[in-house]
Amino acid sequence: MKFYFPDSQDQVSPSYDFLNDEYSDFRVRQRDDRYAHQVVTPAPYKGILVSKAIVDGSVKGAGKYTAPQRQRLYRHGVRDFFRLPEGMDSLGDCGAFNYVDEKIPPYSVEEVLDFYEGCQFDEGVSIDHVIFGYQPEATDTEVDPAWAERRRISLRLAEEFLAGIEDRKSKVIPFGAAQGWSPASYADSVAQLQDMGYKRIALGGMVPLKTHEIMACLDKIEEIRDKDNTKLHLLGITRIGSMEEFSKRGVASFDSTSAFRQAFMDERNNFHTAEDTYTAVRVPQVDGNPTLRRQILAGVVSQSAAIKAERECLHALRAYGSEQLDLTKAMAALETYLTLVDEKKWAKYHDKYEKTLADRPWKHCSCLLCKDLGVEIVIFRGTERNKRRGFHNMTVLQAKMSKLNFT
Repeated sequence: MKFYFPDSQDQVSPSYDFLNDEYSDFRVRQRDDRYAHQVVTPAPYKGILVSKAIVDGSVKGAGKYTAPQRQRLYRHGVRDFFRLPEGMDSLGDCGAFNYVDEKIPPYSVEEVLDFYEGCQFDEGVSIDHVIFGYQPEATDTEVDPAWAERRRISLRLAEEFLAGIEDRKSKVIPFGAAQGWSPASYADSVAQLQDMGYKRIALGGMVPLKTHEIMACLDKIEEIRDKDNTKLHLLGITRIGSMEEFSKRGVASFDSTSAFRQAFMDERNNFHTAEDTYTAVRVPQVDGNPTLRRQILAGVVSQSAAIKAERECLHALRAYGSEQLDLTKAMAALETYLTLVDEKKWAKYHDKYEKTLADRPWKHCSCLLCKDLGVEIVIFRGTERNKRRGFHNMTVLQAKMSKLNFT
């Protein structure tokens, strides 16, 4: 089972100063910053996925790449741009979530092929149009006409995409995108894509589906899938607990940012281990926390007292991490600062923080990030710590996958 990590320009600076929360004056982001596959060993994924909408922008506006970054990607190609190691694949797609509100996709087949070939991707997904809905019993005539039209658009563009690949004699390995709203509609999309000649088929629009609904679709697809030739890819789906069952139904690869984003987007499950998840300890910067800044401006909190409490809190956490301070004193310093920031939030998270610190999960992790950062990796504070924690989570995901039986 191959895991692709969707790129969103997620890098970390190896020279970042955690004690002073400062970047080096000599840092050049594109030259110096590192991707996950450069900072942990083994690499936590087997491929990367890059969306055209992220690079070139879409109807919603500019992408996440600056003009110089975009030019460099096209000039050097995806492998050199991302410094991909030997054996790591690159997959391109259109980023259909970015134009989900449009009646038709904003890209032509020619534009998408120009993107895939210009950036020298190994593999590319045909243009699709996401269907956000699930009606397992609905037929083409009963379902929302807009859904049926989106499926027809996706299939037509897949046919044009494959013809474009053949006309150009392109080296890009084509993935046909299948959309649907039910097991039967997904199966029919896969059947049509197989008839066109696709060997790799990406199933889109399944992110909102429950696991049993995904399984129902895969079971129906299995009835018509060419088991000797057709392999499936799940777009945006992890579901590690079901991966073995997915594999039995032809799924060979998937992509997801879930493990990474949970590091800083989830309310509680920020730091993953093989057996558990932990809440990262939120220590916001005085100048960067809107709630605290408002209290300081209103005269409710003294800025100097807040800065002093912040520094003492971080010092106590580091001392605890190096076993120079006990848990009670570390929690006391944390309480002093966090009750200034938000007393209700402190009460909400107190027990979670105590569990994280008491269990010291970073001590039991063999990844290079935990060994290097120690307690810093469970501190929720700024992008450098949070992204590193996300990279750590992906190493845990990869380790879990390595123990699954995909035969």
